[in-house]
Amino acid sequence: MAPAEPAALVDLGKTTCRVRVGDRSASGHGSAGLAEHDGLEDAIAAITDALAELHAPGAAPTSLAALATFASGVAIGAAGAATVPDRARELADCVATASGGRAVVTSDVVTAHAGALGGAPGTVLVAGTGAVAIGIDPTGRIRRADGSGIWLGDDGSGRWIGQQGLRAALRAHDGRGRDTALRDAAMSLAPSLDALPAVVGGSATPERTLAAFAPVVLSHAADGDAVASDIVERAIEHLVTTARAVAPPESATHLVAITGGLVAHDGFAARLRQALVDGDLDVVEPLGDALDGAALILDNPDLPHERQVSRVDAP
Repeated sequence: MAPAEPAALVDLGKTTCRVRVGDRSASGHGSAGLAEHDGLEDAIAAITDALAELHAPGAAPTSLAALATFASGVAIGAAGAATVPDRARELADCVATASGGRAVVTSDVVTAHAGALGGAPGTVLVAGTGAVAIGIDPTGRIRRADGSGIWLGDDGSGRWIGQQGLRAALRAHDGRGRDTALRDAAMSLAPSLDALPAVVGGSATPERTLAAFAPVVLSHAADGDAVASDIVERAIEHLVTTARAVAPPESATHLVAITGGLVAHDGFAARLRQALVDGDLDVVEPLGDALDGAALILDNPDLPHERQVSRVDAP
């Protein structure tokens, strides 16, 4: 019998699904989150599509049966898993059965935390399409702030920045707000700005549609647009507040690592780091990413993250 391949590691976000097996990696579309309607089915589709890319770029989508080659284990960090633990457990059951081996499913925020801090206590601020902070203290107590989704939270996230940018464009368009270069930039998204609300509202994944405008806002802020700059300043304030909310008040210093898509924008990342330092937080560079965290969690059930993990062995 041929030896099983290394464990399959999955980082399933709302925008992108990344997979890694040994030294091979691939990415594909994300899913709206396990908590959404058809969230389990959407998650499985995103994972299997990414696995198909791993084996043969451009290949037709496969199925969970492809996981049979990963009997050494499958570890998944999935958006929304913390909100619907029963569905996370169901996904773990499906994966364990298909792979014939171990399966762990947890939130993508938890895998990001474990990867960024190497399983150690501290806070990880995830600033991507959504925004959430998770803090774990030395006793294993877990605190979480925001991550409340498109309707009720994710303040300062890529979705929030993009949404505020499009709102500013519409306000400039109809005379309710200051003029801004964002108005002309938003015109590329719809036949007219009057049609923009229908375009966004009709999107199957509005959070991704809104987040796609965030780089435009960041770019115009860097160029000195006053309206875009104000949006970025408010985003940073929101993110600092979120990180501070999970830092133990009795701790003189508290490690914070920042991850997520917004960190790729150097100017924004530098300003966010400085704002966190000014808020008496000790900012450190991430040791690894969510895929590294998934590997840690798969092989170390004694980490404090375990209470957030659905762990299943194949029947």
